[in-house]
Amino acid sequence: MNLHLIVDVLPLLLEGMLLTAQLTAASVAIGLLIAVPLALLRTSPSFVFSYTILLYTFVFRGTPLLVQLFLIYYGAGQLEWIRSSAAWSILREPYWCALITFSLNNGAYTTEILRGGIRAVPSGEIEAAKALGMSYALRIRRIVLPAGFRLALPAYANEVVLMLKASSLASTITLMEMTGTARKIVAQTFSPYEVFIAAALIYLGFTFLIVHVFGRLERHMAKHQQRAGLKNNSRSRVRAAAKISAAQKVAP
Repeated sequence: MNLHLIVDVLPLLLEGMLLTAQLTAASVAIGLLIAVPLALLRTSPSFVFSYTILLYTFVFRGTPLLVQLFLIYYGAGQLEWIRSSAAWSILREPYWCALITFSLNNGAYTTEILRGGIRAVPSGEIEAAKALGMSYALRIRRIVLPAGFRLALPAYANEVVLMLKASSLASTITLMEMTGTARKIVAQTFSPYEVFIAAALIYLGFTFLIVHVFGRLERHMAKHQQRAGLKNNSRSRVRAAAKISAAQKVAP
């Protein structure tokens, strides 16, 4: 194994990693924007809304991402009405096809992840918010979404890591992200072992970074919850002590 070659190709692969990081960050951000309202509709009692969203998530979670990418990249050009519309200026570009596919796929998985988190929110917290007179929108903003996202955070972190690795499929539609760059270098050097080891090291580094960031976020949210719990406990103790003191004053 040529260690010098591994070191030499790392800067070249990092250039491709910029596109990988861009695709991953953009698709995760757009997927989250798609997933938040769809997760709320997915948990709604409305049969029409819930099962319509279920159909979307079932299709994108039940078919391979590579097939979805090929359908959007190659299939859109087969439809005359798309080629004659303004959408063709976007769908003829491989970057936008990859971004659209990754965003829709990530949105489907994130919808189900957030749905599980929202369903796991204790009903007592929601009932307490209703008792305080909070409107539906205020309950969603202050109680349901923060608690649901906190509960779904570990699964969501795994989905972001999977999206990072799935972005390598963009190389199949001529995008020169890190895997595409690695294939180009292999064609030039005829050293697939060293080149792909270097690519794997970079993927491992970015995966470690994502896991570390989400781990710190999870610990921060847990500490915030513990502080809130301690404040509630202290208030309960003060109220209990006040009740006992009042009872002792009343007693003969």
